Parts: sequence; C-alpha cells; structure tokens
Amino acid sequence: MPLSWNEIRDRALRFSQEWNGEDSENAEAKSFWDQFFLVFGVTRRRIASFERPVKKSDGKGGFIDLLWKGKLIVEHKSKGKNLDKAFHQALDYFPGLKDRDLPRYVIVSDFANFRLYDLDEEKTHNIPLKDFHKNIHLFGFIAGYETRFFGEENPVNIRAAEQLGKLHDQLLESGYEGHELEVLLVRLLFCVFAEDTSIFEPNQFREYIDQRTSVDGSDLGPKLTKIFQVLNNPKNKRQKKLDEQLAEFPYVNGRLFEEILSIQDFDRSMRETLLDCCALDWSKISPAIFGSLFQSIMDKKARRNLGAHYTTEINILKALRPLFLDSLSEELKGCGNSRKKLLLFQNKLANIRILDPACGCGNFIVIAYRELRLLELEVLKKTEKTGQKVLDLDPLIKVNVDQFYGIEIEEFPAQIAQVALWLIDHQLNMRASEMFGQYFNRLPLKKSATISFGVSALSLSWTELVNPSKLSYIVGNPPFIGAKFLKAEQKTERNTIFDGIKGAGLLDYVTCWHKKASAFMLENPSIHTAFVSTNSITQGEQAGALWNDLLSAGIQINFAHRTFQWSSEARGKAAVHCVIIGFGIEEALKKWIFEYEDVRGEPHRIQVKNISPYLVDAASGALQNRTTPICDVPKIGIGNKPIDDGNYLFTPEEKAVFLANEPQAEPYFRRWFGSREFINGVERWCLWLGDASPSALRKMPLSLERVKAVKSFRLKSTSAPTQKLAHTPTRFHVENMPENNFYRAPDFTGH
Repeated sequence: MPLSWNEIRDRALRFSQEWNGEDSENAEAKSFWDQFFLVFGVTRRRIASFERPVKKSDGKGGFIDLLWKGKLIVEHKSKGKNLDKAFHQALDYFPGLKDRDLPRYVIVSDFANFRLYDLDEEKTHNIPLKDFHKNIHLFGFIAGYETRFFGEENPVNIRAAEQLGKLHDQLLESGYEGHELEVLLVRLLFCVFAEDTSIFEPNQFREYIDQRTSVDGSDLGPKLTKIFQVLNNPKNKRQKKLDEQLAEFPYVNGRLFEEILSIQDFDRSMRETLLDCCALDWSKISPAIFGSLFQSIMDKKARRNLGAHYTTEINILKALRPLFLDSLSEELKGCGNSRKKLLLFQNKLANIRILDPACGCGNFIVIAYRELRLLELEVLKKTEKTGQKVLDLDPLIKVNVDQFYGIEIEEFPAQIAQVALWLIDHQLNMRASEMFGQYFNRLPLKKSATISFGVSALSLSWTELVNPSKLSYIVGNPPFIGAKFLKAEQKTERNTIFDGIKGAGLLDYVTCWHKKASAFMLENPSIHTAFVSTNSITQGEQAGALWNDLLSAGIQINFAHRTFQWSSEARGKAAVHCVIIGFGIEEALKKWIFEYEDVRGEPHRIQVKNISPYLVDAASGALQNRTTPICDVPKIGIGNKPIDDGNYLFTPEEKAVFLANEPQAEPYFRRWFGSREFINGVERWCLWLGDASPSALRKMPLSLERVKAVKSFRLKSTSAPTQKLAHTPTRFHVENMPENNFYRAPDFTGH
C-alpha cells in the first residue's frame, strides 16, 4: 500500500537531515538515491536501474546514472557541480532510448539541491535539500499520486486509444474475438491505469510483463491469465508458493477479473504493443471521455477520426449544471461554516441517485459523479481540519459509484462505463488523500454502478433497474435518428411508446426517451430530467405531436439550451445542431433559456416566466399539423417526385455538357424548383421524358441510357410500388405538371 502524504513528509525530513553535508558522488550517490525512493515507499531496485548503458546523441557510449523507463532520468553530480551541464548531459541520452522508455521527468542533483524538470509541462523546480519535505508533492509521481484532472484535449487520450486499437487489431487478426476480446481489453485498461495511479505499485504490471515473459510473447497469454486470477483472489486465499512478484499485486475483486477467459496467443509484435501501452502515462487520461474513445477502437473507420465521436465535457455540463449542479453549489454556499448544515448537505449528496437511460460508455454519469465528489470535498474542507492525521478516510467520504444507473444495449460500452467510474473514483480518492495526508483507496472494489445491457432502454421497464422513489435525476444523450431513417424495429418501438397519439409517425427516435422519462416521473414527481436532442423536436410538426402529449400529462419545461452545435474539437469532428431540454412534473422556481448568438459559441442565460415547446418565453402549447389552410387560400400540395437516383436532374454545367453531345434533347429540359432551389436561388434542370415518343427516344441514345439507369435503380428497390414504377421509367412517381398559369420564381438576375 502506498504511503500517506504525512508519512512521506516525515521521511523526507529525516532524509534531508541524514544527507545534509554529503558531497561525494562516487562514494554515496547510489545509497542516496536508494534512500530517496524509500522516502516514497518505493524500492528503487524494482523500478529503476543504475548505470544503464546507452548511446548518446554523438554516437558515443555512455551510462545513465539512474533510469526509470518511461518516467525518470537522474543525473547526479558532486556538491557544487554545474547542474545546467548535468541536465544537458541527461538529454544527450534520449536518442539512445526506445520511444516508450523516454522519460517525462529529469532530476539533477548535487546532494545539496534537487532540480526537477517536468518535460511535458515545461516546468523547472529548484529545491534545496533542506526544503525537500516542503515540496514532496512535486515528486508525487514517484508514489503514484496524481490529483490533477487532465482535460479531454490532452493528447494522451488519443494516443492511448490508438495503442489499444493496435492491440485490438492484432488480437482480432489472431482469432481472439468477440466478448472475450472486449473483456480482455477492459482488464488491460484497468491494469495500465492502476500502475500509474497507485492502485498497483509504480510500473508493477509493466515490469512483470517486461521481466517475466518471453521476448517472443509465447508465454504472455498464460502469464496474463495468472495475473487476472491473482487480482481476483484475496491475499489470504492465494497459494503460499505463489511467485513473489505476483503476490505483490492487490486484491481487486468487483467482478472485473472474475470471468475465466480463453488463454490468448501472443507473438513478439503483440507483446511490444502491450508494453507500448504500459509506457504511456495513464494518470493523464480523462475517464469521462476515454470510454468513448476506447469504444471507437473497435471500429477502424471510427478510429480514423478518434475524438470526433465523443461528447465533450463542456457540452455534458450544459445539461448537468442547470439540472442540479448549479442549485447544489448555491446550497453549499448557503451552508456557510455551519457544521450541522454542511453534514446535512453531505448526506443529501450521498442520497442523490442518477440514471442515464442511454449511457453508452458512461460520459454523463462519470462527470456527474466527479462533480458530486468535488462538492463533497468542499464540504470536508470546511468540516475537517485539513492536514490533521486522519486514520481512516472511509467513513468521511460518503458519495460512491453505486448512486448511478445506466442502460446500454451493448455489453462492451456498459463494461467501459463501470470501469470508467472506478477510475474517476480512484482519481478523486487520490485528491482526498492529498487533502488529508492519508492514503485512501477503495480496494477491494465492493460497490459499482448498476448498468443494464442487452435489452433496449425502450423495451426495458426502468423500474426493474431502479425504484422511482429512490431516483433523483434522469440525464443523457439518447440516439439521434430521424423519423425517416428508423429501421422497422425502431419504428415499432416508437409507435408502441406513442400508441394512440396523433402524429406519432412524425417523431424522431430520441422522443421515445422523453416519453419514457415522463411516464417514469409520474411515479415520482420530484425526479427532474434533461436530455440532449436534435433541435427538430422543437420545430414544425414534431413539436405539436410530442409536446402537446407531454404537457397534457403535467410536464413542465424548466430550462433549455436553444440550438447550438454539438461537437468535439477533434479533426473530422461530427457536428449536429442540438438543444438541451430540462423538464419535470415539478415546476422550477426559476426558469432559464440559454441563448446562442453563434451556434458554435457560448450561451448567455435569460430568466423567463415560461418556456414553450419552441424554447421561447411564451405560453405552453404547440401547434398541431393540419392538412387544410386556416383561411380561404389556395392549398399547397406535393410537387414532382422522380425516384430516379439523380439521373434526370442536372446542374447548368451538367446540362450544357449533355446538350453538347445530344442537342436534340434540349426541348425536353425543364427548370426544376424544389424547396432548396426556390429558397436559395439554386439553378437546376430536369430532363422530362414523360412525353417523349419511343421514336424520339431512339434518336437520343444518351437520354435512353438515363432511362435504362432509372429502370435498373427502381427494380433494385425493396419497395413493391417502386419496382412497379420500373415498367414506366420515363414517368415520375408523382407528377404535377401545371397546365394553366403558375408561379414562376425570379431568374438569377433578380428579375
């Protein structure tokens, strides 16, 4: 178990006192660094080596004073020597190291001083030996402490996903696939994260793979199986003759390593890929978004645009903050320094229950959990004297991962969501450890989120997952599928959920979650919900079909983000125009609309009296679609519908080329006006051959080719009416050719 910060601080002070006045590099440098690592409870021999031979930048050989692969190089000098020169000497060793062994940190020392270089952050810290105990947090990486949250944009998120993607492909090509491959990858994710964040000892997993498996990878599969068995067994139930290096691994439990997998067959290249994965600094990953990146490695096409398919933290917080985080923050401020109020508030945090009924890899619930824990830490700062020697943090920290529920159709993302919550929990435990000076973890894993998989959220009764009386909030980002693009089973789900509701056939898939959540909230009116959705559900026919039904059931819209662009900042980013709607049975005391002057910018908040389904400050209610005008005006009907696979439609340029080769077709070209052409002034033309005689068509071979192409396209359709249209390929599916006066759009000169 890692040492507490209090113990590390005491050891650092004794270390400084013991080594005060030492000056001989040759005589005592190795003893100095052996004891330096013991300050942090780490045995130097297990993670780092002295006098590592390496080729320098000039091609000559040299020896690194101390190398911790992938983490640290130390260059030691006698007292009074030039430390700048020592630093440049350390950098000279970099070209001789493998990429995965390149360190993030360089320490140079002359006994009396440490100089710590953080190459990633481009920071340098000068620490006199006498002040070592005051600056131990700068060396927290040695003990596995990392309490800073790294942003989603940190490149290590992408590199980590790419490395796991490479390993995934190698295993898949070897024939290891399906459920077992998914479970294996999730386990490996936990292990590489664990050794960089003090769940395991530093480099424990990597060193076992590096030192105890064959270079050709032939025994790596069985060795991994053995590690997983050890992680699944309490120490008092392990065999007494267990290999000493394996025996040092902790008991994890949590069902993560429970299932017995088929043994994998690795080769040299696959072993190298796994070691490359281990070499990354996993303390920097963001569990909130890494899950989505991790899931995308399963799809090579998605992997080419890694980062384009996850939901950013900024956007997730747009839903979480007005739903409950803003009010909780205000409530915390109102507690002041009253211990009684603060403890009541902490109990409230510990009793919040949150469901994401479309949770995917858990982005929403991971960030929600992180924010609740951070609020709890603020409570503990006020109620406990930080810096005091707390013997046990466990009873102080009450918020836990079992307060969260999720529904996900696929098993793999559901497993990722479980693990992501454990990872963010551990990061927060490290922050609490730093705050109180006492190491704290939750091993073995006893609690977990309840994530359902295998059954659609629309088919599952949510009450089977969580009792409505215990739930506080529903939040998430249900799938965006337009009404016209639903598969048969999705249409059935939607029509079942909206049975008997007028206009249900117009509704997008995402509306099913609004309806299910509304019915669930009727069981407990204190539940509040917020969903991200395409903005189409607040426009046109859908608004009336959806919201009049929900409003009639007592639903109130309490906050709304009007249309904005929902996207990541990555290359190839996927952008959709979305809204976020917060709603519930209980009406909020204050209602807010978040307005965007630029859909890609930040919103400004407006307090309003009421929010209509169109997300404006107006009375509730939405217009129903109708087939007749509300006054005495001509009807607007459907126009012409070719079903031609584009064969009869031409841009002006395409028309000119066509007529240059077949001028006799000119009488059959007509101007084409669809909504896009009419609104945006786009010029297009249509080849209308419905009136052409067979003899005329025989004289126009290029036009006849178009007719044949349309016939072939229609015959391939799965729609029987479309197949029937193949018998009359010169005709359109819908024809409304005006015979009398009709409206003519202005030409492109503005007349």
